[in-house]
Amino acid sequence: MSILINESTRLIVQGITGRDGSFHTQKMKEYGTNIVGGTSPGKGGSRILDIPVFDTVYQAVEQTQANTSIIFVPARFAADAIMEAADAGIGLIICISEGMPTLDAIKAHRFVQQKGAMLIGPNCPGLMSPGKSLVGILPAQIFKKGNIGVISRSGTLTYEVVYQLTVNGMGQSSAVGMGGDPVVGLYFRELLEMLQNDPETDAIVMIGEIGGNAEELAAEYIKNHVTK
Repeated sequence: MSILINESTRLIVQGITGRDGSFHTQKMKEYGTNIVGGTSPGKGGSRILDIPVFDTVYQAVEQTQANTSIIFVPARFAADAIMEAADAGIGLIICISEGMPTLDAIKAHRFVQQKGAMLIGPNCPGLMSPGKSLVGILPAQIFKKGNIGVISRSGTLTYEVVYQLTVNGMGQSSAVGMGGDPVVGLYFRELLEMLQNDPETDAIVMIGEIGGNAEELAAEYIKNHVTK
């Protein structure tokens, strides 16, 4: 198993026609991620990389039954993109955008919670279930399918630790870069619970970062609930 994404993930890319959106869409598609559509206002009806483009997330969900979205839009539009996805019924939203204002992040995160959806990011590298699905900007070539779960606030430290695991013969079940901004979606507490409950994850690597109390809250949860 894996957490959050797998072969049945149906992904749309918000901002698919932009430079970063199109570049990473190609990388995700090459890995085998099931990308069913993208959005770019005013470009609905076109195709990019043989993927249909829609004007809105509502249209994309209606036409493709997408359940996951990844966001590549400028920071000033990121909150609206997150809320549009949640309002359209997307269950898992990954926001790559960097520099999103904190008040925007608070508003968007609260809206996502009210809609019963899950948010990863903003300012994150995304997540990976090796051999199944890549949703983000993670370098696929350093990953190996296995039984180690990785969760991290730091993108570059995620890459470094995954690389060291792989070259030492230890594959990964799931890797999640949650982002290092003051306000992000899923955090250590929720992700630790998912990995603890995943029968194919035998051990967990958790990478913290300076600032905030997320690591202290995680330590308390680990002491009381995590056996891996």
